[in-house]
Amino acid sequence: MAAQSLDQVVSLCKRRGFIFPGSEIYGGLSNSWDYGPLGVELKKALQDWWWDHFVRRRQDMVGIDPAIMMNPKVWEASGHVANFNDSMVDCKKCKARHRADHLIENAHPEIKAEGKSPAELTAVIREKKIACPNCGDKMQLTDARKFNLLFRTPLGAMVSESNLEIYLRGEIAQAMFVNFKNVLGTTRKRLPFGIASVGKAFRNEITPGNFIFRTLEFDLMEFEYFIPEEEWERMFAYWLEEQLAWVKELGFASERIRTRDHSADELAHYSKKSTDVEYLTPFGWKEMFGLAYRTDFDLKNHMQKSGEDLQYTDPDDATRKFIPHVVEPTFGLSRLTLMTLLEAYDEEKMENDDTRTVMRLHTRIAPVQVAILPLSKKEHLIAKAQELYKKVIQETNLRLEFDITGSIGKRYRRQDEIGTPRCITVDFGTLGEDSAQGERDTVTIRDRDTLTQERIAIGDLIKNLAKSL
Repeated sequence: MAAQSLDQVVSLCKRRGFIFPGSEIYGGLSNSWDYGPLGVELKKALQDWWWDHFVRRRQDMVGIDPAIMMNPKVWEASGHVANFNDSMVDCKKCKARHRADHLIENAHPEIKAEGKSPAELTAVIREKKIACPNCGDKMQLTDARKFNLLFRTPLGAMVSESNLEIYLRGEIAQAMFVNFKNVLGTTRKRLPFGIASVGKAFRNEITPGNFIFRTLEFDLMEFEYFIPEEEWERMFAYWLEEQLAWVKELGFASERIRTRDHSADELAHYSKKSTDVEYLTPFGWKEMFGLAYRTDFDLKNHMQKSGEDLQYTDPDDATRKFIPHVVEPTFGLSRLTLMTLLEAYDEEKMENDDTRTVMRLHTRIAPVQVAILPLSKKEHLIAKAQELYKKVIQETNLRLEFDITGSIGKRYRRQDEIGTPRCITVDFGTLGEDSAQGERDTVTIRDRDTLTQERIAIGDLIKNLAKSL
């Protein structure tokens, strides 16, 4: 059972240390969020799984870690300076600024406004008499105007007219295109092959809220897969299936996943075909992953603007040279983190009419995979539990937590709320002081999902954890 409202997850995230409002002690900053101790572990685990699945385990994929700031000519050649725009409207009364297509779709969900021109958006706003959601006035909205989404900043310590103006990257793809020749020359890869990257992107847009779903800075994981033009339809279908297969591995229910092809007026300036893998959130069907056929748009433009030869030479026929085409699978890491939390959230009714909140996270991505819990605060119990903690941390790569605060029941519930798959309790039986609790040098393992408790020997613990996690 997934979360029924976004508020359930937002509340849990702050209470348990997944995600905090950014700059909170100063009143916050709109659409700014900080990942706490658990959130950073969850996001890192998702990233590591993605990298292992799509990069490290494939012969046809390599990775790079490029700079965020690039020569501004990159963004001119890529078309982002001219085409990377959203249409905005301002309220003359309250001065609030709104993204025009979101304004229309929020007021009239039956209208698909994304991709419409500013004039078309203005006409719809006037016809439907759409009001400013901030103050409610219907007569004070300006005409829709295009705003470029790239963040601009002067390069240099002293701001002057001579400063070079650069951009924070609006996508992470361009570094993979401008490094195509470097990667090809150093790795000697043959088509088809991909270049992957993970990193932050920035978009100076009006966001609709919805927690970390759409923010000004966000993390992306994607790769550009270079192919001969005639292969694009087959490879597009292949990568869509690969994206859906990974969603299934992550544990998402199939009834909350669907695919949607972009209409012609939704396509980005570089795309000939795009498909979204969407997830059913409490605020509607939203993009989870994207897949685009970028043709040879990027390499061709960079080749023309830079003067560098970015063609691929067939290793078996040196006379055959061409600009590869590209299929681009994109995975929003920030967005995936949110949707993973929504999917995992569950409120389970217990026999005594109590409700247990539990995050049913896949064991591979749980921020804490094993919690070591001494039954009480007795010093010798804590010492034995610490000894066990050191054993597990030294002999495994599992993420552990040690907790002595509160009753054992409250600690179990706390671990349920953060998604810990296994709790190991060290009690007086472990020390040989109470045979009613168990035999000496044994501990109790509690399963998060089934609530079953099993008594096992400490000598078998590592083997048990390796098998179940």
